[in-house]
Amino acid sequence: MNTTSSPLLVLVGLTAIVAALVAVVVFAMLRFMSAARGSRRTAAPEASDGGLLMTTAIREAVARLREQERALEARAEASERLSEEIVAGIASGFLLVGASGEVRMVNPAARRLLGLDAGGAVAGTVGEVVGHVAPLVAAIDDCRLRGRSVVRRALDVSSSGLAGVTHLGVTASPVVSRAGELQAVVCLFSDLSEVMAQEEQSRLKDSLARLGELTAGLAHEFRNSLATIHGYAQMLDPSGLAPRQAACVDGIRDETRALGEMVTNFLNFARPTPLSLAPVDLAAIVSRLGAEYEPELARRGGTFRVDGRFATVEGDDMLLGQALDNLCRNAVQAWDGWSRDAGGRTPTLEIIGEVDADRGLQRVRVVDNGPGIAREALDRLFQPFFTTRSDGTGLGLALVQKIVVTHNGHVAAANRPDGGARFEITLPLN
Repeated sequence: MNTTSSPLLVLVGLTAIVAALVAVVVFAMLRFMSAARGSRRTAAPEASDGGLLMTTAIREAVARLREQERALEARAEASERLSEEIVAGIASGFLLVGASGEVRMVNPAARRLLGLDAGGAVAGTVGEVVGHVAPLVAAIDDCRLRGRSVVRRALDVSSSGLAGVTHLGVTASPVVSRAGELQAVVCLFSDLSEVMAQEEQSRLKDSLARLGELTAGLAHEFRNSLATIHGYAQMLDPSGLAPRQAACVDGIRDETRALGEMVTNFLNFARPTPLSLAPVDLAAIVSRLGAEYEPELARRGGTFRVDGRFATVEGDDMLLGQALDNLCRNAVQAWDGWSRDAGGRTPTLEIIGEVDADRGLQRVRVVDNGPGIAREALDRLFQPFFTTRSDGTGLGLALVQKIVVTHNGHVAAANRPDGGARFEITLPLN
């Protein structure tokens, strides 16, 4: 009984142990699967929150980039406006010319100096835009084609037809890329007309001073010798001589008298001119000239007119009056020598005043409708002893120039397009 039940008890015990182990394993697997499902449920919201955060970050980055782009655009526009304002504010002329010669930019000063339309568009090559100023085009092309700077080159543009501009000071610089290729040419230029005129006045003053020093003594001695010859000729009595000898004596007297007057005029011209400086009312001088020349022109069937503005300048009233009187007298004499060929025209003499307050200048023009000035005589018109009249001394216009230059002024002569001559005196207001 005991022997038989013992194995059975062992078998039952082993079966119970195996069943318990199986139950533990199954319980563990169930717990693991439950934990896995819970882990998946927990991970899903975390993944959703991460995607939302990433989307938000991308949107913020894009917004910042757009804001930076707008700031860069605003900065570029402000920089471009500043560059345009700087170029427009430059007192000198500014030209930007491309590598192929096209004009890219022109500032207002350049338009004014070159006589271009102030508000019109500028398009074309430099030769097409400023072709009327050939020396300027040549300087820009020299820089563009050779790739070398043109520094402070003085250009004579008197034949370009620019109003009041005769000389330009030009600097042209190439703009080169890092690779050494020409990108553009920057050209700056300014009006040197007044500077050149002042230099010419200084040279003329020096020339007149040297002329006076070198010739005053010689002319004085020459005049004394002429006076001696003329005195001896006066002592001869032509009535007691044969007709031929009497004619010779009269000829000696006439020639020595004429030479004496010429030497006296030359001495008056050559010696330094003392100035009695005081405020001079140019309107009063012109009024006095009108009282003198208006009846004289009326007798010739002509007219004398006064127009414009006349200011008060610092100078010598007598000398300035003499200069204007010489110009008026020169016009009347030129008309008298030409009136027989005038073709029915009546003489007209006009004095025109213009005050340039910006530059501090007074301009006085003496204008006539006579024969004008011969082209070959224009350059020599103010030289001493140069005259186109057989009875002229050649010192009238030279004296006008000396008086004007002594007053730190300038005088110029030109022909009018519709006939006649124009003399222009420019004087400083102060």
